[in-house]
Amino acid sequence: MSENYAIVATGGKQYRVRPGDHLDVEKLPYPEGYTITLDEVLLACVDGEVEVGTPTVDGAQVVATVLSHGRDRKKTVFKYKNKTRYRIKRGHRQAITSLEITDIEV
Repeated sequence: MSENYAIVATGGKQYRVRPGDHLDVEKLPYPEGYTITLDEVLLACVDGEVEVGTPTVDGAQVVATVLSHGRDRKKTVFKYKNKTRYRIKRGHRQAITSLEITDIEV
């Protein structure tokens, strides 16, 4: 039994996805419950046949549903310079969108 998967690019990052996966990506401007298509498919494997794009696979898309919007875990940013009493501590929480992958179409 072969596994269907794809590698998609969104928000400047690449993700390996399968139907049924839950995925957190950079914030997308769509409401909850909205169905979107990710057109930037770099690689698709359907029924054991692998198609590699140059740079994307023509006609391939990944269908996903927007589950929710939120913010990621806090990341601490600390700047320090030696011998000058320069110390700055800041935090950052990135806005994210949770997706559920529904289908891979080639």
